[in-house]
Amino acid sequence: MTIQEKVRQLDMYSSAREIVSAHTDDTHAALDATFVPEKAESIWGDLGVGAVHDLNPNPEQANAIQKWVISHNRLGIPALFIEEGLHGYDTGTVFPAPIGLAGTWDPEVARETGAAIAAEARSHGVGMILGPVLDLARDPRWGRVEEDFGEDTYLTGQFGLAYVQGMQGETLASDHTAVAEPKHFVGHGSPEGGENTSPVHMGEREMRTEMLAAFEPAFRQGHAMSTMAAYHEIDGIPMTADPLVLKQILRGEWGFQGFVLSDLGAIRRLYEDHRVASSPQAASCLAIRSGVDMQFYDFDHAVFQKALIDCVHDGTLASADLDRAVRSVLRVKFILGLFDRPYVDPTLMSRAERTPEHLALSLRSARESMTLLKNDGNLLPLAKTTKHIAVIGPNGNIARYGDYEREANGKHVSLFDGIREEAPDALVTFDEGKDISAAVAIAKQSDIVILGLGEWQGVEGEGFDRTNLDLPGNQEALLEAIVAIGKPAVLVLENGRPLTIRWAKQHVRAILEAWYPGELGGQAIAETLFGDNNPAGRLTITFPASTGQLPAYYSADPSRVHKYVDDDGKPLFPFGWGLSYTTFRYDRLTATHSTLKSGQSVHVTVDVTNTGSQDGDDVVQLYLRRDYSSVETPGRELKGFTRIHLKAGETKTVSFDLPQESLQIWNTDRNWVVEPGGYTLWAGGSSEATLQTMFQLR
Repeated sequence: MTIQEKVRQLDMYSSAREIVSAHTDDTHAALDATFVPEKAESIWGDLGVGAVHDLNPNPEQANAIQKWVISHNRLGIPALFIEEGLHGYDTGTVFPAPIGLAGTWDPEVARETGAAIAAEARSHGVGMILGPVLDLARDPRWGRVEEDFGEDTYLTGQFGLAYVQGMQGETLASDHTAVAEPKHFVGHGSPEGGENTSPVHMGEREMRTEMLAAFEPAFRQGHAMSTMAAYHEIDGIPMTADPLVLKQILRGEWGFQGFVLSDLGAIRRLYEDHRVASSPQAASCLAIRSGVDMQFYDFDHAVFQKALIDCVHDGTLASADLDRAVRSVLRVKFILGLFDRPYVDPTLMSRAERTPEHLALSLRSARESMTLLKNDGNLLPLAKTTKHIAVIGPNGNIARYGDYEREANGKHVSLFDGIREEAPDALVTFDEGKDISAAVAIAKQSDIVILGLGEWQGVEGEGFDRTNLDLPGNQEALLEAIVAIGKPAVLVLENGRPLTIRWAKQHVRAILEAWYPGELGGQAIAETLFGDNNPAGRLTITFPASTGQLPAYYSADPSRVHKYVDDDGKPLFPFGWGLSYTTFRYDRLTATHSTLKSGQSVHVTVDVTNTGSQDGDDVVQLYLRRDYSSVETPGRELKGFTRIHLKAGETKTVSFDLPQESLQIWNTDRNWVVEPGGYTLWAGGSSEATLQTMFQLR
């Protein structure tokens, strides 16, 4: 390959506005748009193209572009089509947002969701999806919490692994799998002040033990073939300029064989914001030298490509680094089978997209994610014989999807729709709540009020960080006014982050957290309210009582002692919390070999009994503490979980096997070690589980 051909493979092109005859917006070609070769010729010439993004093509458009690209570069190298798909590909099935998906505590649902999104994307000719997001959501002021699987390292790692395995399948050389791209590598979910792109403050021990460990299973076991380097910095070193992370750890220690894509603007920020590079040329070459393989059209294409060529010629970019990047990109294209089968069957989309199986999966995920936070006096489930139900609030009659999904897509079943379907004989009225007095008047006429409150795109999402976590707009005043009339009230939250609902916890009898539950979410919510779905979702992120408590994740180091004069520091709802319409009891927690030798696994068992009158699911959670260690470690950490179904009165023995590697720490000598000593285990239904046992490691 000539050097010009090499650097072209390291560039991604935005295309909806550039190479087709019409577009609906900057990221979507119109359905009837045609490929315009003359435009492609003026942009790409005869050097080919690394990747195409922000096009969302139909199969005919993808094939036309691909045919032209292959025939118009000397080596016949195909293009890679890359698109978004965090919880659904473009016009395909709309799945619950990742924060809700994780709330199922069911990795198999994540695996199936990844597979479904990949199949729908690949039927369009798209071979790579920008996800999953494996940041740890440690500051809920950050607008992108909804994209995460929550605050915990182990849970995020297991969901990331399942999602990647589902998306990439047994082989990428198929018509139904796609490259997964875990992001944002690494530590992006803990920005200073909760502000997107802001610095992250931690040392190498915390980065390795918590942030990197959340990504590791997706790469080491899942063999994810791409990742996105984030645009923040840790301790003054931007991620796109950090060879420790991108070369030593990702490639050297984990054996990563895919390619690293920069996040949009991440390379440019080396020059404009971080100021660790004195020019666009210096920034471009620093990124490739540090382990980045492809730019996200940060700089003008001519500027970026010329920069790499000039740096190789003047010796500031080694040819070996350039070749590493090119090999990484081409390897992914070969593994995808693009050189052998570059075109997609135009009839595949009609068979792969929005299938009954995928829609059923979206509904299953929504049902399993429903998280009952409060249910005083067993107000829920509601009787279907209820005569008059008032649905009030800005989220009552619209399907909220969250960011990276257009709310016009899918079936968009709202809470209001779902309740009317579940209680067909009831009079169901709706008011948005803009005029509080009018809403109160409607509520007074009802037998029960369902408050549909929370957030929406533009209040949360990428670029929408907040200084507080209160209900936005007039919702708090609306809530308090409705509850004051004395009618039974249920609060249903659809939102992308924890909210500080202290007043609601004190005064509302029932609270259901639904997150953003996808296109059939209204059905899942209504089924839960009326008892056709027994809720078993659990929180994957702590609900703080106030913004001033932040950070408020459960696995904080024990030296953090709350000493506020105006707050006891206790969360509203802890990590792992969630109620059911039945009850569960935990007994006989045991760890085999109470004294372990080096190398032995810890076998843990606990008995779980459904002590209520209804069948239901429970999420059994196992937590661990190192009683003493050479570095400070969290007061407790999640080390195992499983979702089980129990009939009323049934008891099951649940087992966990903890390999000793799961006990390791990064010590002061910068080595992974498993230290001898005492360990405490807890099992239960949340991070505040009380049933405990101990074991010793010699």
